[in-house]
Amino acid sequence: MAPSSRRSWEIVIGLEVHAQVLSQSKLFSSAPTTFGASPNTQVSFIDAAFPGMLPVLNSACVDQAIKTGLGLHAKINLSSIFERKNYFYPDLPAGYQISQYQHPIVGEGWLEIEPNPGEAKRIGIERLHLEQDAGKSLHDLSPQATYVDLNRAGVALMEIVTKPDMRSSSEAIAFLKKLRMLLRYLGTCDGNMEEGSLRADVNISVHQPGTPLGTRAEIKNVNSMRFIAQAIDFEMHRQIDLLESGVCVVQETRLFDASTGETRSMRDKENAQDYRYFPDPDLLPLCLDKEHIETLRRNLPELPDLKRQRLMETFGLSAYDADLIVSEPEYAAYYEAALKVLCASCGENVSTSQQAKILANWFLGDFFAHLNHTDVSFETTPITPTRLAGLIYLILTEIISGKIAKDVFSFMETEEGTAEEIVARHGLQQMTDTKAIESIVHDVLTREADHVAAYKAGKDKLFGYFVGQIMKATQGKANPQTVNVLLKKLLG
Repeated sequence: MAPSSRRSWEIVIGLEVHAQVLSQSKLFSSAPTTFGASPNTQVSFIDAAFPGMLPVLNSACVDQAIKTGLGLHAKINLSSIFERKNYFYPDLPAGYQISQYQHPIVGEGWLEIEPNPGEAKRIGIERLHLEQDAGKSLHDLSPQATYVDLNRAGVALMEIVTKPDMRSSSEAIAFLKKLRMLLRYLGTCDGNMEEGSLRADVNISVHQPGTPLGTRAEIKNVNSMRFIAQAIDFEMHRQIDLLESGVCVVQETRLFDASTGETRSMRDKENAQDYRYFPDPDLLPLCLDKEHIETLRRNLPELPDLKRQRLMETFGLSAYDADLIVSEPEYAAYYEAALKVLCASCGENVSTSQQAKILANWFLGDFFAHLNHTDVSFETTPITPTRLAGLIYLILTEIISGKIAKDVFSFMETEEGTAEEIVARHGLQQMTDTKAIESIVHDVLTREADHVAAYKAGKDKLFGYFVGQIMKATQGKANPQTVNVLLKKLLG
């Protein structure tokens, strides 16, 4: 094969995302699903595959899958079948996994991503099916043995399979971030990749546009956005190097080595026939009721795309601010709770867009900085939505300036009481008496006669110097707008 320019190669990416269902018990047993429990303390006879134990389907997990399918604009199949997927692994006690294959609970759908600002792209969803998770093999506790923890065995998984619609690692990451956000809004998966709640198998091939798709390699169980991007980029270059050297790409399963940033061969890629799928004889077909599906649809929360659009259209937020606010459910919940209090306080005296924008500035700026440097969470922060709204209200009504507000915010981190009470306690009210401010402006200009002469001679930048001196003389309490008006008048 003649060498070709790397620019002529196209990468084709599909994802198989494994999302642990948020539920109190496992898919086919009543064993709990709490993360971090002592090894092998959350295992029922069913999970351990004791003889004669029969699985009982958890209806709550079924509802979670349906809600996820609805969020993905997907077809919900009224009839689906559980099958046995046969393979041997130490942390799979039964020697098979109860999964779905030919008849999944959720069919085709789509999820829209924004690879670049203002650019929308739909990624097709091939299917979503329910299956049991396997246990966990621990290889680093002993140099001589592998330990098995079955706490995770039997936990409900949603496997979300995309169409091969992504063309770069950045598109794949954009999809995963959007999917994680959707799952968290729906409350169907917590998305904690560091805990293994969300992980992905990545299918990658390369070909030249206009030619058939290339042979794909699958990279198994990557649970970090950064590692997924690294794995895709490495595998893309590996396959291109092979093809440009005249060597065929082998269909195989590979692992990603985080220490080297490389993928390595794990085994030949299995096909469906290797797993010997057949309907599970212990489970009847799952038949759904249309009305139940519609009830779940009606009760879905406002999803991130609609929330983002509403914040921009109703409150005039920028796309950047709206994106940050809706990126996590707790961000949006906090912001909207504060905005509701603020709008009720201001009434019609201040436009809703002005309230929303200044609140967004403080929320994304000072409040986020507070969370970072104090290591508190949304649940434990003393700056509640009501308290933050009270602070913004004082700024909008010119009781305090933006500069004083930063001091008040600092006091709110350690002191009790509303922003108004803290302002009164520390004597931080803004000076609004025009005559008193004018007297201070006059005194400053008299003291700075040389600078006044220089200003009148053309050094306009000294205006900011005068403002600073006046604010210093008033301990930052003078109304900035009043100071500017009086300065222009007296320097006129």
